Amino acid sequence: MLPPVHTDREWDAVIGDETIIRPAVADLAARHGLADRALRRYPEGSVPVYAVGGQHVIKLHPPPVAEAALTEAHVLEFLHGKLPVATPALHAHGECGNGWRFLLMSQLPGEDLAKTWPQMPPGAQDRIADQVGGLLAALHALDPGPLAGLVGPENWATFLTGQRATAVARQRIVKLPEVWLEQIPEFLDSIPLPGELDRALLHTEIMREHLVVAPGCWRLSGVFDFEPAMIGDRAYDFGAVGIFTSCGDARLLGRIMAAYGRAYAPRELLAYLLLHVYSNLRKYFRILPPPPEQTLDCLAETWFGTA
Repeated sequence: MLPPVHTDREWDAVIGDETIIRPAVADLAARHGLADRALRRYPEGSVPVYAVGGQHVIKLHPPPVAEAALTEAHVLEFLHGKLPVATPALHAHGECGNGWRFLLMSQLPGEDLAKTWPQMPPGAQDRIADQVGGLLAALHALDPGPLAGLVGPENWATFLTGQRATAVARQRIVKLPEVWLEQIPEFLDSIPLPGELDRALLHTEIMREHLVVAPGCWRLSGVFDFEPAMIGDRAYDFGAVGIFTSCGDARLLGRIMAAYGRAYAPRELLAYLLLHVYSNLRKYFRILPPPPEQTLDCLAETWFGTA
């Protein structure tokens, strides 16, 4: 039985404890006819995720983020068979005690793009960038109407207002230096972003770690991890793309946008990055090229410029 989890301290005590998590996953697997399958925990991720044999995955969400499990379930059901690459098929989902929720999904065949990227020739990387742009175009072209009321935010303009109000505080929590913090309010005020609009279904975390490629042919074959999905402005998706897929490479980001069919201004994308639910500029400074000047305008061109 999974224990009650209500605080960060309780979560920290439970998440890495295999004597607690693994038996619960084994029980869920058995209840769905998978008792004889080997369990392998994925090392990445903010919640426990296990491969169950070679064809299934079980993902657990503690009570504080149980809503994310519902979001992912609704989105996976909606997306099945609608994108140019595979998404996990949802086999079952529900509660599993003390407010926890689970998802039982198919395991996507293929190789982790983040791990295979260094081995890929430049031409193959370019093709993957083109395919990422095509994937985003297909995702954003879907009518998200059937997900209304199931996937948030309820009001995009209200969401942006709330994110603007807390933008500096959220970066201060992760210890972003003051030279950057003091620029954020004026920078955000200088960039008008749409309120209510023709909204699209967003993944919000398109990154190499959430993409798989077909082995041996360097072709994008799947995308997963839809728990942070939202309905909102299409440009919001490109904040994570610039950080975690093109990784500050102007040429790759240019290819992604060309394949997508629309280019977004660097300042707009940095604004959306600052407003992103999981924004952490201090972390990004450790993994991306540094700007030649300590200004947000310069940072926008460095991370989101295109070639």
